[in-house]
Amino acid sequence: MVCTVHLTEKPDLKNPVLIEGLPGIGFVANIATLHLINELKTPMFGEIRSSSFQDFAVTSGDGKARYPTNELYYHKSRDNEERDLIILYGNTQALTTFGQYELCGKILDTARDFDCHYVITLGGLRREEKIIGPPKLYCAASNHEALKEALDMGAQIIEGQIFGIAGLLIGLCTLWDIRGFCLLAETPGFYADAAAAREVLQAANKMLHLKADMSRLDKAAESTREILKSFGMTSQPAEEKEKEPYSWRI
Repeated sequence: MVCTVHLTEKPDLKNPVLIEGLPGIGFVANIATLHLINELKTPMFGEIRSSSFQDFAVTSGDGKARYPTNELYYHKSRDNEERDLIILYGNTQALTTFGQYELCGKILDTARDFDCHYVITLGGLRREEKIIGPPKLYCAASNHEALKEALDMGAQIIEGQIFGIAGLLIGLCTLWDIRGFCLLAETPGFYADAAAAREVLQAANKMLHLKADMSRLDKAAESTREILKSFGMTSQPAEEKEKEPYSWRI
């Protein structure tokens, strides 16, 4: 097996936006997309499997073993303002450079198959110093138009490198004639950060006119913390660079 996409249905979506939510710094994207999945009651319609994912199975109390995977969910707008969504949620990123490029290619192929022309990736930006007040937002984009939209949401331009799928997916967008931006919130990065997830989600809610209740966001963060605890991962290893951490699954 290399990298394959398995669809259980093909929902009829109108100009959807793809939101990426794979594990990363502070598990910001995971928390945010899990909250959207729960609040919008989005059905799963596909999986992405790759031989570059983690090489272990996750077991549960009933003895069932589950393989590492990425899952695809969809949301159809409930009024004339909301946008249709494709939500990418999962318990791992690819572990190799080749695997990451292959995964991004499959994601963008799938997006284009659904006539999706906009991608938003989410994540955390690690800060060593103490964060005072609400976490600041930072962004990078595929083109000037997408950058302006991110800046209008109150984000600041980030310079340097964005490791993992949050950066790479946006960097590759133009090759698929897709535009979009990466939205990062400040975080210490050593725990499941609900405050950082709230900041990126509030910005995305505003742009996409979503009706997701933010009051239960802490529930998604608590679910994340419980899963991390069950895996013996109460914090992210201090020696990790600003890359995506080890995988887990809710």
